[in-house]
Amino acid sequence: MRLASEMLDDFRDGFAQLYEDFDVPGEFPPDVLEAAEVAAQRPLGNGSSPHVDRTDLHFLTLDPASSTDLDQAFAIEMAGSGDEADVILRYAIADVGWFVRHGDPIDREAWRRGVTVYMPHERAGLHPPRIAEDAGSLLPGSPKPAVVFVVRISPDGSVVLDGVERAMVRNRAKLAYATVTPADLPDAFPELARRFEIGERSRGADRIQMPEQEVVRVEHDGRRGFELRFRPRNDAENQNAAMSLATNMAVADALHAAGTGLFRTMPPVDERRLGRLRHTARAFGLDWPKSQSLAQFEKSLPAGDPKTSAFQLSVRRASGGASYEPFDPDVTPWHAAVAATYSHVTAPLRRLADRYVIEAALAVGNGESVPAEVEQAFDDLPRAMQQGDTRANRVDRAAIDLAEAVVLEGREGEVFDAVVTDEDDRGARIQIVDPAIVARVVARRVDPGDDIQVKLVAADPAERRIEFERVG
Repeated sequence: MRLASEMLDDFRDGFAQLYEDFDVPGEFPPDVLEAAEVAAQRPLGNGSSPHVDRTDLHFLTLDPASSTDLDQAFAIEMAGSGDEADVILRYAIADVGWFVRHGDPIDREAWRRGVTVYMPHERAGLHPPRIAEDAGSLLPGSPKPAVVFVVRISPDGSVVLDGVERAMVRNRAKLAYATVTPADLPDAFPELARRFEIGERSRGADRIQMPEQEVVRVEHDGRRGFELRFRPRNDAENQNAAMSLATNMAVADALHAAGTGLFRTMPPVDERRLGRLRHTARAFGLDWPKSQSLAQFEKSLPAGDPKTSAFQLSVRRASGGASYEPFDPDVTPWHAAVAATYSHVTAPLRRLADRYVIEAALAVGNGESVPAEVEQAFDDLPRAMQQGDTRANRVDRAAIDLAEAVVLEGREGEVFDAVVTDEDDRGARIQIVDPAIVARVVARRVDPGDDIQVKLVAADPAERRIEFERVG
């Protein structure tokens, strides 16, 4: 969820409560900050560093304009000419492992945190700012240490890891999603994304392009209030995501073939959740033919339409949940949304697990043994990542609850159209049509798919609570 800066005061007390309610990590301890300062000054680009010089390559970054924790830089070219030419992606990932050593104070604190927790007004970082937003971030200007993955993308969309090395790179331009133009990007940038989409279609992937939810200030009849709106992802964001996905898949295949690794897995959306999504689609006036899969239906929806965005958000909420699994010779790890074996490797500044997967990929890609502490970490990381992800997800859900309560505050007594999407011993789960809010209500003799009307009884931002009752 995103919030305009001029609205921070309206939410400040609620944000402070999130830290307390969900044990969100605050300031870094002094020993961690001291260790980060020492690590940031570790010599680079000389005989004591294993990084080769790749500053001649034209690397770029593409992120939200305000981002300073830049994990990824890219350089793209075609290998050969004609229809059979491969796309070569050199994906430079922040070399967090150069700054963070096994068992040091930064490492211990990162294990406690697991992931960066994002809130609408700020973030609770995985690493101290001296590393995450300075020495370790791939900001433009001076050369930075990175792990460069070379990924080859074939005309049919298949990907393969073609090399991996520690290198010094230079970011030539910090591009922003909102302002980037095709002229700013490598010529092969859209071709990479096009090929990856071909691969997704052939695999039957159900990947959904998630919109961003925004809270905006509005005026109605001279009265100030708030609205929830959706900001769909633009083409540059979707194409940028293809680079990360291609790299994560290529690394996962290489690690699995080597009998090691940590994999991100996700089950498919089950039949009950699919039924709930069909009712949700109807609530938004979207026609979902029974013959269409979820992926086919999502791709048929008009881009940029608020109804499409609201439905896509519902898909995210309906997911069975992802998890981390270490290598098991008797199991093929599977991520249903990607329809492939998949590892997280492209965001080590923000996810603890990525740093270890990168170290394993470096070893495997160069014919070396995976360090013992990395293999041990693969057994321990699923629990640490689950704890971190659970905290981040609960904070994200609570921030949305807070926003919904603020948006509806003062509208008590109004009646809203809704559709029942599910029912259990906690009552009927409903999808409010406008604003696009999921809630529960006590309702007798209703079935999933029924149209009902509900009245807002309470909207309490302090408790992040909204309450409806059925009418009619």
